[in-house]
Amino acid sequence: MLRHARRARPRPVPFVVLLVLAALAISAAILVTVLWAPMQSLAFAPGERDGAVDERHPISLSATHLPAISRLDDDLFDALRRAEADAAADGIRFDITSGWRSREYQQWLLDERIEEWGSEELAREYVATPEGSHHVTGDAVDIAPLDAQIWLIDHGARYGLCQTYANERWHFELATEPGGTCPEMLPDAAG
Repeated sequence: MLRHARRARPRPVPFVVLLVLAALAISAAILVTVLWAPMQSLAFAPGERDGAVDERHPISLSATHLPAISRLDDDLFDALRRAEADAAADGIRFDITSGWRSREYQQWLLDERIEEWGSEELAREYVATPEGSHHVTGDAVDIAPLDAQIWLIDHGARYGLCQTYANERWHFELATEPGGTCPEMLPDAAG
């Protein structure tokens, strides 16, 4: 006669073990979330090839080996060179703090401002989307220092150069014919 082996009944998992497993799952989810955000910003680090210019070390228009300058629209570049020469006669130098930018760099700038300021609406007042940015197409340049900005605001139309955003005195585009009248400024980058 064969004896049937008794099936062992599964023992109930103690409540404490379930609690520990739940706590580990929650901790793992939090850890992934906390670590994921910094890794996202590390996923893209803008460099010279993206048009990044170190704010502490602006560049000149003669830095044509850098994409921030070499990828500017030819007509914009020529207008800037003519304006720069005339400004130099007045003792003013042009520092370029931003020129052409890659789409990835433009998106990174927007994402950084959204994170920093906590508001996409506010960030969009100063940073356009890659689809709307004239930096991405090479049709915009940011100028420093303040005396160069003021000089271009006062004289830029002679070269077709105009400040295009009321809240960004540093942002210039080729927006009229040389000697023409600059169009009315947009309030900000959001339009």
